[in-house]
Amino acid sequence: MEAALERIMLAYDLLANRTPAETAAARAQVTDYVTTLFEAGEHDADRLALCGLTYLRERDGSSDPVKEGYTGL
Repeated sequence: MEAALERIMLAYDLLANRTPAETAAARAQVTDYVTTLFEAGEHDADRLALCGLTYLRERDGSSDPVKEGYTGL
C-alpha cells in the first residue's frame, strides 16, 4: 500500500505546482481513501495507484468525467 501511495503522490505532484500544505492535505486525503480500498480487499498496487490518482484529480476539479466524454453509458 505504501508503494501505491508514493506512486500516487509522485504522479500528482507532476501534474501541477502545489504548495507543501496542499501536497500534505492531498496525501492525507488519498491515504484515507487508499486505506479504505485496501481494507475492502483491493491489494493490487497498480489498481490502488490508479484509483488514488483518479480520486485526487476528481477532488481538486482537474478531472471532469463529463467534459472528458464519460457519460456512464
